Amino acid sequence: MSGASLRGERPGFTGTLWREIQPVYAEIISHPFLRGLTDGSLPKERFRYYVVQDALYLREYARALSLVGVRSRDEESLLMFNAHSLGAITVERSLHDGFLKDLGLGPHDLARARMSPTTLAYTSYLIKTAATASYPEALCAVLPCYWIYAEVGRDLSGESSPEPMYDKWIQTYGGEDFNALVDAVLDTADRVLQDATSRQRETATRTFLTTSRYEYMFWDAGWRLETWPV
Repeated sequence: MSGASLRGERPGFTGTLWREIQPVYAEIISHPFLRGLTDGSLPKERFRYYVVQDALYLREYARALSLVGVRSRDEESLLMFNAHSLGAITVERSLHDGFLKDLGLGPHDLARARMSPTTLAYTSYLIKTAATASYPEALCAVLPCYWIYAEVGRDLSGESSPEPMYDKWIQTYGGEDFNALVDAVLDTADRVLQDATSRQRETATRTFLTTSRYEYMFWDAGWRLETWPV
């Protein structure tokens, strides 16, 4: 399936999921954080905040992916999600290491970093759902991070950012390799949801909407340089 057909026109249940979050995605793609990435106007301190929080997030997202793999019903899905878990750690160590260096930060800075309220809430919800919910719901909990990043990368990739660091970020998620990875997860989700009960699909849809909202909140936290209130 080509990247051009990733959205709500998908024939399976994932198309229904995307239509459910269209208002959320509209807010994401128009958010000043992402617009600032595209035109290069995003202050470096906000990108620095985002990169650090994203590195902390990916460590827990990798754990959630492994849990989803364990819950899966076939060896192919188990292998896929565990490979993606390893990939999340690899991204955290390589891509983010490059950004951290460009931003004047080192491993010691990341070691001292603490999760923001949004990062902690989002990752806690992911781990809880992946560990305790039904497999369809667990799969839909991790799905927005894949899918929304692919769509953001695709929407922004035609607009080369004048800031090389921001352009690198855009091209990473707008590339064919990442879109192929997302296609595989979407196809898996469609197979799983086709066999799910109506109750499971209803719950999975609510979970997909919740983590999509967390995706918005994550970028918004970077824009606001979110801190703990007390």
